[in-house]
Amino acid sequence: MDTNSNLKSDVGVVLVGHGSRLPYGKDVLIQLAQIYNENTNHHVEIGFMNMDKPSIPTSINKLADMGVKKIVVTPVFLADGVHTTQDIPRILGLDNGNESQEHNHHHHHHHHHEEEEEEHIHFHGEIIYTKPLGADRRIADIIKDRVDNAL
Repeated sequence: MDTNSNLKSDVGVVLVGHGSRLPYGKDVLIQLAQIYNENTNHHVEIGFMNMDKPSIPTSINKLADMGVKKIVVTPVFLADGVHTTQDIPRILGLDNGNESQEHNHHHHHHHHHEEEEEEHIHFHGEIIYTKPLGADRRIADIIKDRVDNAL
């Protein structure tokens, strides 16, 4: 039932995936977004850092067009790395200066990104960028399930 669509909040959420030429990561992120969407009144979109569509700017602009005032961007990655501390903040236009200094070991992470014009973000509200998933007990529960089911 779509009865809660008129009760949506003015907050948008973008779940960010890495992006791949293979469909599996995108499929999982779509399913996670659908599951999350069942338990929230925020507008939920997915965005990919590279290769997959929609891009992060596309998803943010879609939420902006819906009139949200605040967007929470959550990287669906286990741990911090070059993508979460540098690439995604750069795409978001966030000055992540202090945080990324410690990770700035002239590490050049080369994926073969398709060179295309980067879409610009036309959202003027607040963008809140969260940490990745991290070492959460709930993820350990999933690992336990996988192991138990394999035995």
